[in-house]
Amino acid sequence: MNIVIFGAGGRAGRQAVAEAHRRGHRVTAVVRDPARHGDLTDAKVVAGDVTDAAGIEHLAAGHDAAISAAADLSVPPRDFFTASTRALTIGLAKAGVRRLVVVGLASVLPGASGAPLMDEPGYPNEYRSFSLGHAAGLDELRNCDLDWAYVAPAGDFDHDGPRTGRYVVAEHGDPADRIGYADFAIALVDEVEAPRHHRAAVSIREASGG
Repeated sequence: MNIVIFGAGGRAGRQAVAEAHRRGHRVTAVVRDPARHGDLTDAKVVAGDVTDAAGIEHLAAGHDAAISAAADLSVPPRDFFTASTRALTIGLAKAGVRRLVVVGLASVLPGASGAPLMDEPGYPNEYRSFSLGHAAGLDELRNCDLDWAYVAPAGDFDHDGPRTGRYVVAEHGDPADRIGYADFAIALVDEVEAPRHHRAAVSIREASGG
């Protein structure tokens, strides 16, 4: 397949590039400044702005699917995630790319109570504005016509977690759950290759046991 990955310079994006390349896919890695990412050798690296629908249409033309792991901490989260999601859905649709898999955030998905994890008692509020930004982006996805999946760690990323080759879909979010970026990338590419979740938001956690 031809897969375009936005935000390919971040931790999740880099692992998605590596996983897609490992499976033999042709990858276009979209970053803000290609000169800063000379180590992304498993993909064609191009400059792009994930909030520019016309640019996305141009970059995505000829691809079969897209992954977005993009984030920008220099602007208000709600502004970025609404603008980028809207641009992605418009640009990809015009390019004829129907499948979009987005790297999400656990806090906006249901916890054990059924309420968003960020609204459960005791959940830290330090990054609530970032969570609300992600939630606004997810709302944009829910109103689009693409075939999409919003995939989030059930709790958080294990920054040092090794690639085990396994993961499971969690029943709900749990702040204690962790998953390494490499295993999370397996779930992202699985959703591109053989979608199990059409127009759905899902939580992913590490698989325990052997």
